[in-house]
Amino acid sequence: MTRRLCRQFIQLSTLSLAIATASQSLAQADVDETVNESTVVYKADFFAEYSPVSVNDMINRIPGIGLALNNRGGGNSRGLGSGEGEVLINGQRTTGKSNEGRSQLSRISADQVDYIEIIRGTSEEMDIRGGGQVVNIVLLDSRSRSNISAEVNMDRYRDGTLDPGGNLSFTGQTGDLNYLFHIEAEPRYNNQFSNEISRDASGNILETRNEENIRDQTDFQTSFNLGYQFEKSMIQFNGLYGESKPPSDVDRIITDFSSGTAVTATEREDNQSDRNNWEIGGDYEYRFDKGGKYRFLFIVNDRKFANTRERFDVFADSEEKDLFLFSAGRDRERIARTSYTWDLASNQGVELGVELAQTIRDSDLRLGVQSSTGTPSAAFGGLVPVDINNASSSVEEIRYENFAVHNWQLNDRMSLESSLIYETSTITQRGDVNNKRDFNFLRPKLDYRFDLTQSLQFRATVKKDVSQLSFSDFSASTDNSDDDQDTQAGNPDIAQEQSWSYEANLEYRLPNNVGVLNSSVYYRDIKDVIDRIDVSSSPTDLQSARGNIGDAERYGINLDASIRLGYIGLPSALLSVGLSAQDSAVIDPFLGTERRLRHNGRWFGRANFRHDITQYDLSYGFNYFNSAHDGSGLTQIDIIDIEREIGEYGVSFFLEKKAFDGITFRFDIQNANNQQRCRERTRFVGATIAGIVEEIEDSCSGSGVKYALKIRHTF
Repeated sequence: MTRRLCRQFIQLSTLSLAIATASQSLAQADVDETVNESTVVYKADFFAEYSPVSVNDMINRIPGIGLALNNRGGGNSRGLGSGEGEVLINGQRTTGKSNEGRSQLSRISADQVDYIEIIRGTSEEMDIRGGGQVVNIVLLDSRSRSNISAEVNMDRYRDGTLDPGGNLSFTGQTGDLNYLFHIEAEPRYNNQFSNEISRDASGNILETRNEENIRDQTDFQTSFNLGYQFEKSMIQFNGLYGESKPPSDVDRIITDFSSGTAVTATEREDNQSDRNNWEIGGDYEYRFDKGGKYRFLFIVNDRKFANTRERFDVFADSEEKDLFLFSAGRDRERIARTSYTWDLASNQGVELGVELAQTIRDSDLRLGVQSSTGTPSAAFGGLVPVDINNASSSVEEIRYENFAVHNWQLNDRMSLESSLIYETSTITQRGDVNNKRDFNFLRPKLDYRFDLTQSLQFRATVKKDVSQLSFSDFSASTDNSDDDQDTQAGNPDIAQEQSWSYEANLEYRLPNNVGVLNSSVYYRDIKDVIDRIDVSSSPTDLQSARGNIGDAERYGINLDASIRLGYIGLPSALLSVGLSAQDSAVIDPFLGTERRLRHNGRWFGRANFRHDITQYDLSYGFNYFNSAHDGSGLTQIDIIDIEREIGEYGVSFFLEKKAFDGITFRFDIQNANNQQRCRERTRFVGATIAGIVEEIEDSCSGSGVKYALKIRHTF
């Protein structure tokens, strides 16, 4: 069935492209869209017939908006200057990570918007540097405006649980002061069922596991954004605080067939979690009389978490604890960036600046087990402590980044932006392991854009990327995906992944706002790929950790089409389809053979459909995605096992109606096909390379269909 759906999806994508190209002359003109020097402008009047409530409602009606908001095929860039797929508010970037521009789109009401820009060019005036497009939300310039947006929602899950939530936003402007205050309670309840069958190398059943995991979670968050415009300068502040304490209960039934007789055992887990985070960001900009611009921005954030997992053997009239696993951590980040921009000539601009960043990760891991030897400890749940190598540590990175950006408008159709970043950093680890290392990188980039016509644009980008390390990889951590392996080893010697990236993109905006066709090809030459490596202390103590495995290459193509369906009598319907195909190659460190990169399937497809019946203020649609399920690129080779992920297509539906007094009702059916995620894990006797199969585990899990009702209103 999945293969048939894939073929139908590819046929649908091809048909849509052909129809759109052949039907340009049939489209009706739309005076609310204008194109000026690679920038597409949608005035507020363009969206009036759709009765939008928030900015999100507006951009969902723009053909090809996903191309501007998504960045596929890229790396894990570091620093504040990357800004791929960024959103600007009034031409300004919101200096935040958890509280950045895109998160505000659902909080700003539609009646405060003057127009929306899709910026396809580059300029020294822009606050970000990226190889894609930028969405700029321009609000009405009013001396006094304000409104309140409220939303209440209710989710229903497979076990009949009803989980409520809601959010409230207060936005507006008083004189030169802009403000946005937001508070929300987001339900994230989850009830997951999973089952697993284990067989030996001959196919005989060894064991079955049936599990139900219930997580009762609600995320609470409050945030603010403030901006003040002076005569020659601007200042912005934003902040966020969030917390969540989701308990989860696991019930597990294990049936053992290895002795020839079925023996059933019951386990229970009581898992507690406590998380909180806050973030403060700021931005100051001053424009000089001669055209220069000085800018300073900063981010300070802090995230804490503590997770306790306790497992019990359940008997007829009692239970006995046999596992205690505690993990805690704190992530802190402080970044400051300053720069000066000026015009080198009438068609050239230069930006020079420096960025300083401090990143700290503190972690602690404690494991207690039931044992007849050793002394139980209250700090280990009343069980016997297990010594874990590199269980407690503090990792700190101090990074300096000097950058220069040159923007050159070659002529009225071509632009070239070049940048050079010199980065130095020191990573220090203290605690169970003490280590200190220095790094330096040179990161050049070229971004060329050529408007072949007013509608057809060619983009080419060459750049060097350096990934941001996950400091959780430096020390031991929990392994929540394997009941037979509670912890994973850390690696204090892991280094940043580096890559040279080459990308070419061709975008065609069909006349009269019919839609957008886009194609891109890319190639990545990767050094020091991060994956699992052997960190075993002896042949009888086999362990792996994340580390650098060598060089690799990755390449692919992305095809996208976002089309209005006026040529079939549905002018207010929008269909967006896309197909990505890719390949990669790296030498596996355990088997010594060539394989694909981890999480790099051969293809991925998606389709989104939305139809607005404007005379009834009614909308409906669906979202669909699918990917290769043959295990290619989704096979994970480790030191003692091999895992192969097997997924299914996913589909969801929605129905939205704006009713009395401007109140909007939206009903979603999420995971409508009850998508299952399956995994085949082959365990070996000793190391994987020996090839002696111990058992094969087939497991599948899913959360069932979720129904969601949202009611929104703007006052």
